[in-house]
Amino acid sequence: MKLRRVGLYASVGLLSVILLYPLYILFLVAFEPPRYTLDSLFPRQLPGGFTLTNLLTALGSFDLIDPLVKSLEVALLVAALALALGIPAAYGLSRLPPVLSYGITTTLFVVNMMPAITIAVPISAEFISLGLYDSVPGLALLQELVVLPLATFILVGAFQAIPREIEWQARVDGAGLLRTVYRTLVPLARSGIVAAFLLSWMFSWDEFTFAVILSPLKPTLPVVIYQNLTRGNLLATTAFAIVMTVPVIVVTVLLQRHLKGEELAGGLRG
Repeated sequence: MKLRRVGLYASVGLLSVILLYPLYILFLVAFEPPRYTLDSLFPRQLPGGFTLTNLLTALGSFDLIDPLVKSLEVALLVAALALALGIPAAYGLSRLPPVLSYGITTTLFVVNMMPAITIAVPISAEFISLGLYDSVPGLALLQELVVLPLATFILVGAFQAIPREIEWQARVDGAGLLRTVYRTLVPLARSGIVAAFLLSWMFSWDEFTFAVILSPLKPTLPVVIYQNLTRGNLLATTAFAIVMTVPVIVVTVLLQRHLKGEELAGGLRG
């Protein structure tokens, strides 16, 4: 038993190192003097110094605020729409017979199976006529095509995990349908809702294909990072990547306490 526990801890430690290694290299390059980064034939694994010059130069030389604000606006709108549309859809699907619910939920993923560019090009042409091209609502609506099926799938599982007796008791006590869903069931499905919000936000935050096609004049942060990388601005790119990584870490830390594994697997908070 002790040997098994040691093996488990070792596996978790190894997996953590593998997952965190790219983030370590990113911070290493961003905060290391350029001579250590650009003059080395092979990537350095240990820091040779510390400097804020890379970050300050990038922030002072490039317009970062507008792409950052647009990325935040789009990501928050995508996540909010995913919950606003996904919660009622997931509740309805969760109350259908399992075979029918599974069939409809699977059909929703048809859009995810298609290449993003085949979706973005025709929709961009329509959005130009509608005045949604190069706008926050237009980009959010396009990204929602991919995000909404995943959010709905997560929320269906969250609602199916709640015993029907709780819903019936609320209806017997006089609660209407909307009050039963949003005052009784939604709080019990909190972990699934937070997971759907987090995944929707993270998808939008680093989405590139839709953004570069639908919003080329006022780009989001991932597009700006790509543009600087193709122009050879390595240090500016790493600095931008740091700025892009920090919000992900902050949002994840703030929401992780609501993500309970046993609840996502079908349990309820006691």
